[in-house]
Amino acid sequence: MSNAAEIRTLLAQDRPLVMGGVYDGLTTRLAHQSGFEVLFAGGFSVAATLLGEPDFGYVTQSEMAATARNICRLTDRPVLIDADTGYGNPLSVLRTVELWHAAGAAGLFLEDQVWPKRCGHMRGKQVVERDEWLQKLRAVLSTRPGRDLFLVARTDARAVLGLDEAIERGKAARDLGADAVFVEAPQSVEEFEKIAKEIPGPKVANMVEGGKTPLLSGEDLHDLGFDLIVHPLTALLASAKAIREAYATLRKAGTTKDHVDQLLSFDDFNEIIDLDHYYELDKKFR
Repeated sequence: MSNAAEIRTLLAQDRPLVMGGVYDGLTTRLAHQSGFEVLFAGGFSVAATLLGEPDFGYVTQSEMAATARNICRLTDRPVLIDADTGYGNPLSVLRTVELWHAAGAAGLFLEDQVWPKRCGHMRGKQVVERDEWLQKLRAVLSTRPGRDLFLVARTDARAVLGLDEAIERGKAARDLGADAVFVEAPQSVEEFEKIAKEIPGPKVANMVEGGKTPLLSGEDLHDLGFDLIVHPLTALLASAKAIREAYATLRKAGTTKDHVDQLLSFDDFNEIIDLDHYYELDKKFR
């Protein structure tokens, strides 16, 4: 069974599928060890950690493909990799599919923003004409069955053209054969209800702490009609807070000797990165 097919099988179990947001090898190991059945790597976190930049279209296709390879090699769980706008026209999308599939990704998110895009919860978004986006979705679907990627069709039209247009785009994407539809940044439970009522098939809910969308539990979202629940920034925001506090302590005190409770132990960290396995490999080939 392909990783894309595994996601479809999980969705058939009629329960919320909460995805852990990852962005590098360490977060992938931690998310895998935490038991997430599906992982998601988003452009926001990759831009922040790889480049120290906001999600304003700075991350390139090749940088995201390299991130996908680093992540997918560390887990046998399905990983959905953000593909932004596909990095160009439908031909560019075909190249993106090739790279994501070769990296081991289970699928991709493909959105309708104008490039350079920006985070769905930031100001100033623009979207392309509906047909331009649909052509890119067709490009992804044309690669099946040889390259079977789970296709999440994401529309940012809610903030630009209104909820009704976002729903129409979602319905059109579903009619094409997209596996799931993602209307970004609904602003109320009532908007969630309308999206769920009018768009058939699996739907994605994006839970961004501090974003425009109300935070709801996986069970509540599933009751509303959403199946894939993504928390793309939880690990990033948690780690940034912890690192900032640790740096502040070190800068003020000049040492961590009285503050090791702020840190994971050296041995516990080595267990996360599976150090004993590499000792055994070293011993085997020495």
